[in-house]
Amino acid sequence: MDINIEAGIGKVGDILTDTQKKKGMLIHAFQKIQQEYNYLPEEVINALSERLGIPLSEVYSTASFYKHFYLTPRGKKVVRVCTGTACHVRGAGKVLDAIKDEFGIDDGETTGDLSLTLETVGCVGCCGLAPVAVVNEEVIGEVDMKKIDAIIRAVKEG
Repeated sequence: MDINIEAGIGKVGDILTDTQKKKGMLIHAFQKIQQEYNYLPEEVINALSERLGIPLSEVYSTASFYKHFYLTPRGKKVVRVCTGTACHVRGAGKVLDAIKDEFGIDDGETTGDLSLTLETVGCVGCCGLAPVAVVNEEVIGEVDMKKIDAIIRAVKEG
């Protein structure tokens, strides 16, 4: 992986130390790595630590600080079920239970074949469409059993 430390820093680069510049590249590097692998593989993180000359503990500390970086493999489909108040009242628990039961996983887990990662979120911001699920980036509102079946079919078909 070739990382250009000077790219994007501009005039700020003139006042930062080399170490500060390298640390500033971590988030950008994590984003690129995760875009390619769908998570941050251990061997790639180790190589990044060596390449930038940043202790591995600092690299992992930074990666684990941000919720949107993942240190374990993620499913091809990520299903997020909203469990906010409106969704909870309108049946989010049934949506969540149906998906858990079908795939044999719990909140925060990924199927063994990496077809699905299941997560809950506090609020999607679509309360008028409750209950809501998000499949990858597609928001699905008013989720009922028919829509749950469609979500399950989509995951199984890849």
